[in-house]
Formats: sequence, structure tokens, C-alpha cells
Amino acid sequence: MKVCLLLADGFEEIEAIGTFAILSRAGLTVDLFAVSDKNTTGRFGLTCTQLKPFSQLQAAEYQALILPGGPGYHVLENNTHVKALIEQFTAQDKVVAAICASPTILGKRGLLKGRKYTCFTAMNEDFGGTFTAEYATTDGNIVTGQSAAATIDFAFAIVEKLLGKTKADEVKKSIYYK
Repeated sequence: MKVCLLLADGFEEIEAIGTFAILSRAGLTVDLFAVSDKNTTGRFGLTCTQLKPFSQLQAAEYQALILPGGPGYHVLENNTHVKALIEQFTAQDKVVAAICASPTILGKRGLLKGRKYTCFTAMNEDFGGTFTAEYATTDGNIVTGQSAAATIDFAFAIVEKLLGKTKADEVKKSIYYK
């Protein structure tokens, strides 16, 4: 099963790389895409190279879309192709996962209406749903995470959604997660 994770300059490293690592441990194929189609640098200076160019992303190949937070979320939020991809994934009932600042992208698009969700607390607005203040919240095919500190719980929520609780528990056990 394949997952695409979008990176824009200013992404929160722990949210992107931590999620990548947990999902990879679960046996998912996680492809990292550069929204700019070039090397991408995170909030704290980590530059990711050999990323797949976003312009070549074929949505039909993927079962989930992941949006990390960090200051780079503005790039994701304002990119018309990213917005179209989010709409495509939600229309096809595929998993869309966003953490920290990025759930606000979903909220501003009306995708959190009537749903339970979480996001970086200071950025929570009235998105028409129920804010949980939990580290990770799953409602239907939307998975949201609260902050960088929530990365592991967020990643395990994605694993559980895609591969089931048994697989998530197996990976938790393998890393001594309690």
C-alpha cells in the first residue's frame, strides 16, 4: 500500500520524518513529494533531497495523503494543485492525514464540518466540527494530529486506519511504545 507525503519549504521535520519512519516500519511505501519539485528544506534546516516531484504525482497510485505542519503549511494551503489533490482524495474516500497547522487547511476547505478533529491548539477556529485536543483523532477517513509532540500517535493512527489495530500494535511493540 502506498502513501504520499507532501513537503514544502518550512515543513516541521519531526512531523514529516517521524511519520515517514513509523509508516515505513509498518510496511507501507511512503513516497515523499516536493511541492516545489526540488530539494526541500525544513523549519530547522534539514534539507531533503531526491524527493519525487509533485508535478509527477499520480493520485491513483496512493491510498493516503499526508500533510505535515510547520511554517511550510502556508505553501500547501495556497497551492491550487495541493487543494485539488486534497479534494480528489476526499471525494474518493481515501485517507487524508494532517498534523499541527495543516488540519486548518482541511478546516478552511470545509472538510472538518461535522467531524471530530485536532490541530495545533492556538490555530483552532470554528471549522464546524468538534475539536478534541487529543494528540491524534480519526473521524472517517480524516486523521488529524495536534502538534510535533503528537507525531508518534498521529503516525500510529494512520497505520491503524490503513492496516488495522493489530498491525499498529505490532509496530508499537517493536519500538517499545507504551
